[in-house]
Amino acid sequence: MVKSAERTVRILEALAASPERLTLSELQKRTGFPRSSLHALMRTLVELKWIEADTGSSAYGIGPHALLTGTAYLDKDPALPLAHDALEDLREEIGHTVHFARRDDGHVLYLATRESRDRHAISRVGRRLPASVTALGQALLAQLTDDEVAALLPDPLPALTEQSITDLTKFTDELDQVRARGYALEREQGTPGVACVAVAVDYRIPATDAISCSMPAGLPQEEIERIAEAVIRHTRTFAATLRREGIR
Repeated sequence: MVKSAERTVRILEALAASPERLTLSELQKRTGFPRSSLHALMRTLVELKWIEADTGSSAYGIGPHALLTGTAYLDKDPALPLAHDALEDLREEIGHTVHFARRDDGHVLYLATRESRDRHAISRVGRRLPASVTALGQALLAQLTDDEVAALLPDPLPALTEQSITDLTKFTDELDQVRARGYALEREQGTPGVACVAVAVDYRIPATDAISCSMPAGLPQEEIERIAEAVIRHTRTFAATLRREGIR
């Protein structure tokens, strides 16, 4: 029973992480599960609407009932309503797209987004990205010791763009800069043409959440510093509100 439960979770995680639907063979390759037990689990998950199958059951994707669990998590998180207010105020001041995310081991999970006023961006709510390629993740990993970071991250680190840092030693040097600056700054490490600054929300030790601002990578340094100052200020106000409300 425990093995079946673990396999079910791993199947759902594999499907959620894939930008495209996966065939049974692709799922078997990614999970390493025996084809016979995999096929039986897939059939059950389709019947329960946790996953969907293409016509002929040739490929599978996440189903509508998986959304119920994710929505319930967002609805029950006491920090999120206050995070929405903080993001709204920050976006109103700086005009760029802003995010609120939580560290999930060596990844970050996006929980809220407010879009840029001048252009529509695809919301990242519910998406999970490697922490090393995001300013959000770098701000949160900087809360840990180098040994703790090394235990969480693979070596080499994953690369999403040519600018992604893949060397763990170089990455820990970058975290030292984050600690010295008081905020994380990455340019095109996660998305070409996009820079991002992020600040950890100081209401847990170590911090689990962070707020970031995404902007065009070509902005001058003085503008990036102005935005970073605004992110720091709004994040500190948000953290103080969470502590005052007793949210942990």
